[in-house]
Amino acid sequence: MAIKTDQHTLPADDHAVSEQGWVRYSLIAIAVLFLSLVLILPVLTVFIEAFRKGVAQYFDAFIEPDAWAAIRLTLLVAAISVPVNLVFGVAGAWAIAKFEFKGKAFLTTLIDLPFSVSPVISGLVFVLLFSSQSVLGPWLKSYDIDILFAVPGIVLATLFVTFPFVARELIPLMQEQGTGDEEAALSLGASAWQTFWYVTLPNIKWGLLYGVLLCNARAMGEFGAVSVVSGHIRGLTNTMPLHVEILYNEYNFVGAFAVASLLTLLALLTLALKALLEMRYSAELASNGGRH
Repeated sequence: MAIKTDQHTLPADDHAVSEQGWVRYSLIAIAVLFLSLVLILPVLTVFIEAFRKGVAQYFDAFIEPDAWAAIRLTLLVAAISVPVNLVFGVAGAWAIAKFEFKGKAFLTTLIDLPFSVSPVISGLVFVLLFSSQSVLGPWLKSYDIDILFAVPGIVLATLFVTFPFVARELIPLMQEQGTGDEEAALSLGASAWQTFWYVTLPNIKWGLLYGVLLCNARAMGEFGAVSVVSGHIRGLTNTMPLHVEILYNEYNFVGAFAVASLLTLLALLTLALKALLEMRYSAELASNGGRH
């Protein structure tokens, strides 16, 4: 058998074809094995350990008052930090992608800062800022304002580690879209707010939702920065990740893995929603002929 080209005839290399297939299946097998060891097996272990002593003890772990307090605090912190980061992310991405100004590169670098700083260091920064030995500490104490070892400190730490997610999802998307649609709307007499609401926002809605999902997942699962500023006060300043650590250190493995399974379910839900958003976005692109 031969393969014809424009200039000569080349013999078919069946060995090369079979070798390429062998390499492909080997790589797939390695990827599946790796994912099984570092992802699937740990996730299964969480649920196996959570239900080891039965369904009744699994649900008893959530009835415990400290567990409820940790769940409520986690939801509260996420409910505050995600909308704040949503507003900041849209504003920051809009400024960087749509306008030219001095300090633009510096602003972009600041947005990336939490990605390069350890969460523990981030929490320590807030301790240095608001402790009783800091410049702000005595002033806060005089007004009976508690930042550290209280909900405000946890919210601030969570805001710091999560604020890049929305902006980082939107910046490349808005840069790729350019400013043509906005300029056309303004030239037709639309106000700045109308342009944003009816032109910019529909164009970025899928990226915005994706960024919010990632931001929410990180806010609920943050451990390092929150651990430094929380004080680990049971029933008051422990989020779900911190509560898992305390239960595990007390050898309450069923309770620890039960709460961890709830965090795992939230992570799996985030992945499912992410996949759904990607499917909807791909379908919308296909229906629009590939236009964003």
